[in-house]
Amino acid sequence: MTTVLLEGLGAVGIRAARQLVDTPGIDSLLISARSAPRAAEVAASLGVGATAVELGPDDPLPAGVDAVAAALPTALVPSRAVRALAAGVPFAATVDDAGTIDAVLELDERAHNAGLLVAPGCGLAPGLADVLARHAADALDAVDEIHVARAGTAGPASTAALRRALRDPVLEWCDGDWREERHPNRELVWFPDPIGARECAPVTVGAALLARAFPSAHRVTMRLAEPLGRRLTWLGRRGLDEGWGSTRVEVWGWRSRTRESMVYGVIDRTAIAAGTVLALTTARLAGAASTLAARSGPAAGVHGLAALVEPVPFLTDLARRGVKAAAFEGVAVA
Repeated sequence: MTTVLLEGLGAVGIRAARQLVDTPGIDSLLISARSAPRAAEVAASLGVGATAVELGPDDPLPAGVDAVAAALPTALVPSRAVRALAAGVPFAATVDDAGTIDAVLELDERAHNAGLLVAPGCGLAPGLADVLARHAADALDAVDEIHVARAGTAGPASTAALRRALRDPVLEWCDGDWREERHPNRELVWFPDPIGARECAPVTVGAALLARAFPSAHRVTMRLAEPLGRRLTWLGRRGLDEGWGSTRVEVWGWRSRTRESMVYGVIDRTAIAAGTVLALTTARLAGAASTLAARSGPAAGVHGLAALVEPVPFLTDLARRGVKAAAFEGVAVA
């Protein structure tokens, strides 16, 4: 019997719960949330296979858990990862904060020694964007630049993390080292319709996972679009930041002697996309999804999705669940 523990029932967590109970190979879903009545209500609505559990931050994991999925405020993620490692259980989380990702990356040696995988970036970006970057890289002989942009958030906690990221100092991976951008410039980025063109600011969140996954890349950048205020929306875009999100991934590299770029994009409800990515990654860590076999890379440690999953099977499974990626020119990639 394969058992997954889901922690958190916010905008992303509730979507992840629905995806997990529908994932072949997962026999039991344990749900923990700050509100025990809320966890019980959700578990009851999901039917047989879902059970609410009361789990305090200092309580040990329930016996028999094969993987943990965390859809929690970013400040709680490192301690939950430590608890999972102490129990000998792989761990996946959605994280929108560069400092939190760095804190989880510090657990790499511990995870490696324990023979466990930890995936701290399992949302839209970081997360699905990393899978798209790997998909593009697999079509090239060598990669030298990766540029990721994202618009949209998944609930209040995600919005707060995005606003922090826009205020924090910006570090860019350049020629094998981190370089601080003292005067970061905004850039107009074209996302898939109906979001279209948005002004995006450089940020650090997610860059570390891509830099680790693509050590040959000379440059890695991340950009975020600031949420549109209600007073700044107009008819054609009304409500786009109230649930909708998109990521655009541009990868430059070489194929034979020709330098080429590949651009992929996704648009969907941010919480739905992030919850689905979290669920599929957790299923893979729990050994419940044979089609999401690991790449011939790390068997343990802390890694982003670019290092952990085969992109084509992962994107195909996402598409079956309604989250579809496409090449920039509109050709489906899965």
